[in-house]
Amino acid sequence: MLDRADTAIGEISLRRRHDPVADVEVFEAKLGDEFLMSSLFTVAEIELARRGLAAVGGDALDVVVGGLGLGYTAVAVLDDPRVRSVTVVEALPEVIAWHRDGLLPVSGRLTGDPRVVLRCADFFARVAGGDGLDPEAPGARYDAVLVDIDHAPDHVLAPAHAEFYAAAGLRRLLPSLREGGVLGLWSDRPPLDAFGAVLGEVFSEDRAEVVDFPNPLTGGRSSNTVYLARR
Repeated sequence: MLDRADTAIGEISLRRRHDPVADVEVFEAKLGDEFLMSSLFTVAEIELARRGLAAVGGDALDVVVGGLGLGYTAVAVLDDPRVRSVTVVEALPEVIAWHRDGLLPVSGRLTGDPRVVLRCADFFARVAGGDGLDPEAPGARYDAVLVDIDHAPDHVLAPAHAEFYAAAGLRRLLPSLREGGVLGLWSDRPPLDAFGAVLGEVFSEDRAEVVDFPNPLTGGRSSNTVYLARR
């Protein structure tokens, strides 16, 4: 175990182990006994960034990543040369400390890139509060907001998050998006028609894309979903 801490949503831990099946070093984050993230499964998190930014036109892009986790979404954002700034909004200071202490494979890229700022704040509370996503830049607007926090719109880590996935909650995000800006959302479940309908109420365009990837543990395939919606 690399670190553990008691938080408002339970015990969070970061572990490193050798996986004999995949024959690689694996980094895992857990909330209690529940797996949150694994470095074995990062394809969809990376595709959240790639597909989200591919849907955005123009240059000098300002991007928010909701949820830091193991860092793979934020690093994939940095791979797009059009990106001017990346604001990562993470509720747990312990997760930010993992990266500042260099505990994860991509930590150096995040902490060493001047385009990145790490903000310790509750993404969902920032949306609901209406003062902007970055507590140090009230009212700032962005070209893309990419969210990888909950398991799925209908499987949240904390009850307070559920409000965001309703039409009223999503509308509160709109002032933080520039015209033509994109919301991207990761989910570990198949596309939900009900959530797609909610996105359709709020945004001018929306779609759900299934991301298929090899599962090194089963030898088969797995899939996640990336929702994309344009203001």
